[in-house]
Amino acid sequence: MTEMHYIKAENKRILASNSVEYVYRELGEKNGVPIIALNHLSANLDNWDPVIIDGLAKDHWIITFDYQGVGGSTGNVPDTIQGMAEDTVNFINALGFSRVNILGFSMGGMVAQELMEQKPALVEKAILAGTGPRGGQGISDIIKISDFELLRAIANFKDVKTYLFFTRTSNGKNSASAFISRLKIRKDNRDKTINWFAYRKQLHAIKRWGEDSKADLSKIKQPILVVNGDHDIMVPTTPNTYDLHERLTNSELIIYKDSGHGSIAQNNVAFVKSANLFY
Repeated sequence: MTEMHYIKAENKRILASNSVEYVYRELGEKNGVPIIALNHLSANLDNWDPVIIDGLAKDHWIITFDYQGVGGSTGNVPDTIQGMAEDTVNFINALGFSRVNILGFSMGGMVAQELMEQKPALVEKAILAGTGPRGGQGISDIIKISDFELLRAIANFKDVKTYLFFTRTSNGKNSASAFISRLKIRKDNRDKTINWFAYRKQLHAIKRWGEDSKADLSKIKQPILVVNGDHDIMVPTTPNTYDLHERLTNSELIIYKDSGHGSIAQNNVAFVKSANLFY
């Protein structure tokens, strides 16, 4: 196995103007436009696939962080996706960046869209993976889907991401097992698991975002790479991924075959190659 660096990255802390102390990790040479990675529902620093972070860090400066109220970050989880975007701006401002690239996965892709609407001059390029547009079809079913798969995971002694992120084909099952194993490689200074109440607050924020009115995505002029698997059960690929691509004025699209919501982890080597070319 190629030597991994993200699993050894230092947990750093920074105090922002909103009095929140954010926990973050950074990798890669500190020059150029940094990539700010926005993670999925319930995720902390340890939920990023180390193959993806290491792969991007070879050519780029990449920073992962915990939203406020998540993992080691202080504060309270915002109750809207728009609030999470404001939260992200506070973190970016604390680091002193005036221009960033974004890697938004799942809920992070929703936050990224709101971030570009709120602060368009802040974002140079963005990757939106495993996500859809505000008001997209099926997004408001997130609580029902997540709760069903969580009970299924508990009954089968599995990590819930096994069912939510991957297809149930032989390829999908093997990819799920490998991904879950990679997330456990780091043994020292692991991040804190999100608490139940913060997790439910995020779930309801996604539900409300799915019920909200559609955004005018034509206002987003930045280059965007839209990525998903062909069988995403959390944010249905059809129509959401295609709709997102069509409504963004400057976007590229990648759909991975026999892949689900976690397609970037299932196809991590191919994704890193495409992401490095994009950024």
